[in-house]
Amino acid sequence: MSVAMPAPDAAVLARRERIVAALRAIVPGEGVIATEREMRPYESDGLTAYRQLPMVVVLPETTEQVSCVLAFCHAENVKVVPRGAGTSLSGGALPLSDGVLLGMGKFNRVREIDYDNRVVVVEPGVTNLAISQAVAQEGFYYAPDPSSQIACTIGGNIAENSGGVHCLKYGMTTNNVLGCEIVLMSGEIICIGGKSAENSGYDLMGIITGSEGLLGVITEITVRILQKPETARALMVGFAQVEAAGECVARKDLMGTVFG
Repeated sequence: MSVAMPAPDAAVLARRERIVAALRAIVPGEGVIATEREMRPYESDGLTAYRQLPMVVVLPETTEQVSCVLAFCHAENVKVVPRGAGTSLSGGALPLSDGVLLGMGKFNRVREIDYDNRVVVVEPGVTNLAISQAVAQEGFYYAPDPSSQIACTIGGNIAENSGGVHCLKYGMTTNNVLGCEIVLMSGEIICIGGKSAENSGYDLMGIITGSEGLLGVITEITVRILQKPETARALMVGFAQVEAAGECVARKDLMGTVFG
């Protein structure tokens, strides 16, 4: 079964050279990739059955650059597809032939580690596993652990609301992210949430998590970290009926005993 991509906007493609030149002015140096050969690595995510070259790839390094790129694309009616590490199997980072692929790989710094509040502030290009590695010496870790955690980025985890084995006890990404800095399509920079899990008003973090970049581009993330258990063991548990297995997973008191 093939996927029918939207028909490209001929008016946008006709302005490609001017659009690329404007983007190079915003993100200088090697921050803009516009040749077919160099754009090939960005033609798909982990779902390689579907491929599409973008019109141009932009690799910003600062929130200000992201803001300027989005504001320009908004004014020029140019589509934008954000991309993390490209490990997803959902096709969420599949480019558009008349759109800008916004790669967030250069946002790869851990900005703050706050053990007192048990939070870490990172950029979206930091890998999932790197968060745990950054706090391991103090006996902490980041709970959500998708199978691709060695390569997938926290920004992509938020876009897909990733889980993993630990989600049975500690929840999905949405249960472990406390705040975000987000750039809207207009270029406006907003901050939602913070270091506290208790925030008044609407659950905006719940809306952002799992939105696959449709509501904005995340440039900073605050996640909660947990203290490592004293011991960890792998267990194989057998159940006589499927219902009994489901009850074990559903009951938090049993989960704490079995999966501690």
